[in-house]
Amino acid sequence: MQKNGFLPATPEELRERGIGQPDFVYVTGDAYVDHPSFGPAIIGRVLESHGYTVAVLPQPDWKDPGSIQIYGEPRLAFLVSSGNMDSMVNHYSVSKKRRKTDAYTPGGLMGKRPDRADIVYSNLIRSVYRHTPIILGGIEASLRRLAHYDYWSDSFKRSLLLDSGADLISYGMGERSIVEIADALASGISIQDLTFVDGTVYKTSRKENIYDAVFLPDYESMRADKRLYAESFSIQQKNADPIRGKRLVEAYSDHTFIVQNPPSRPLTREEMDDVYGLPYQRAVHPACLAKGEVPAFSEIKFSLTSCRGCFGACSFCALTFHQGRIVQTRSGESLVREAELMTQDPDFKGYIHDVGGPTADFRHPACGKQAEHGACPERQCLFPKPCPNLKADHGEYISILRRLRAVPGVKKVFIRSGIRFDYVLADSRSEAFLRELCEYHVSGQLKVAPEHVSDAVLKYMGKPSHSVYEDFSRRYRAMNEKLGKKQYLVPYLMSSHPGSTLREAVKLAEYCRDLGYMPEQVQDFYPTPSTLSTCMYYTELDPRTMKPVYVPKNPHEKAMQRALIQYRDPKNRELVLEALEKSGRTDLIGFGPKCLIRPEGSRGKGAESARSAGARGKTRDRGRDKEHAGASRGQGKKRKTIRNIHKKKH
Repeated sequence: MQKNGFLPATPEELRERGIGQPDFVYVTGDAYVDHPSFGPAIIGRVLESHGYTVAVLPQPDWKDPGSIQIYGEPRLAFLVSSGNMDSMVNHYSVSKKRRKTDAYTPGGLMGKRPDRADIVYSNLIRSVYRHTPIILGGIEASLRRLAHYDYWSDSFKRSLLLDSGADLISYGMGERSIVEIADALASGISIQDLTFVDGTVYKTSRKENIYDAVFLPDYESMRADKRLYAESFSIQQKNADPIRGKRLVEAYSDHTFIVQNPPSRPLTREEMDDVYGLPYQRAVHPACLAKGEVPAFSEIKFSLTSCRGCFGACSFCALTFHQGRIVQTRSGESLVREAELMTQDPDFKGYIHDVGGPTADFRHPACGKQAEHGACPERQCLFPKPCPNLKADHGEYISILRRLRAVPGVKKVFIRSGIRFDYVLADSRSEAFLRELCEYHVSGQLKVAPEHVSDAVLKYMGKPSHSVYEDFSRRYRAMNEKLGKKQYLVPYLMSSHPGSTLREAVKLAEYCRDLGYMPEQVQDFYPTPSTLSTCMYYTELDPRTMKPVYVPKNPHEKAMQRALIQYRDPKNRELVLEALEKSGRTDLIGFGPKCLIRPEGSRGKGAESARSAGARGKTRDRGRDKEHAGASRGQGKKRKTIRNIHKKKH
């Protein structure tokens, strides 16, 4: 008799279900959380809905081959994923320092998964089960499916399929491909013959069997010539669309080829509703929970995923390669049903923390052409300016938010996953959405992502010019004034992105000075696999134009760029001083209201004058831009995050 509704995650639960041999064993680097924000839960539930049995094996001891054998050999295949994050990003900061906690492990404990988890898990399985098919999925495998630059080893690596010894990679969102793979294996087709499934990558020794394909530069040539990798990456970007995309091939020798089939087709709205309507327990499995709470789950437990995919195409984001540019959405009915389930949870306090996805306010494909013809390979939907064919419309999103607010037991619905401010402005009825947003869906602060203020850097980031953000800031401030609300913008800022010299970093520091705002957290650019920005970082070329790009790689320069944004922090003084001297901006060292720091050795009256001047300048700046001032509240006060505000209300 089954004791709970989870997928079996212990041998005892497998026996309780009367399963002698599961069809699939899913090995994951995360704790098992049965919630549709976690990939293993979605894939496991989708397979279950098609009649297959799945046993989940969370965080096995990768040093012990016995840990991989607790269910025995699966009938069809092992499924392997490092988890919701790339294991190297999970373990290391951008400065390559080991993180202290793991948000996807019970109790936040670090060390329960290996570095390069897909490789380690696959080799562990292969050491015991030499011929059992192994299929990789999830973000780590998806973004390393072809040759790629690896930041942590500072090297150009082969396709993960070769280093892992696995048989197949299911890349992107795998609901379609995993069912097709399962059906093929169940019908008796060998894993070596599974060369026809969209959304997969396979290896072959027979070039003559590869058809209708584009051959990328071979691995050894790309390793010897970074320009060839930039050219290859450009081709990959133009073929990341399920409708226009071609089959791509990388050669590693005369008898070793990695073949990427075109991406899987996006899910229809009905299919999305079906996936999110499966019988998830929306909880951490008891065996994992016994070891402690899973921090990542508490962040999303009372959030709703309304969409996937993103046509924003920021250069530093991997979504184009993983979820694609064609937006897929759930219906309002599906979201309301999930909200109603939330209200039945004893821990629910009436607050839905988010309704969104990669970009919260995207609710349909960018234009009418995408559904039939796919995303344009030579142009972006929002960059450098919104495409004339862009359909910017928040009407359905507003309607869904209203329906969610009306669900009995719901007190407030927040938007935390971020809106695309240039998309808001592109909507001819943007005032209606801004009013709705400011009146009902902001809790004191709205986080937005201008990223930088230099148009030269924003161009490399794939972000709109700074004037667009300034326009949005004015409109946001005006709407809050009209509503009589004191609500502020909290801008995300990034340092050391390709294209950013010290001069651009100083410009960003001056912007923070003029706002009277010093961010507590600054994101230093992190070169994760398979993003356009990472390709720029490695090759020092822009793949879109093949022109050279300045890339700050020296750790000391990166530290200076980061310190400039937080120039008021005393511990950054020496770095800021050095940066201003090197950039020829010593005019910003002094006692005037526009200066960032005082001269060395300044004491007494001079120092007091500087503090007074700085205070006067800060007061004027706050008067000019109140929405940011509220986010800052000065150096001496601790700023509250949205999450802290929620806790206080609860």
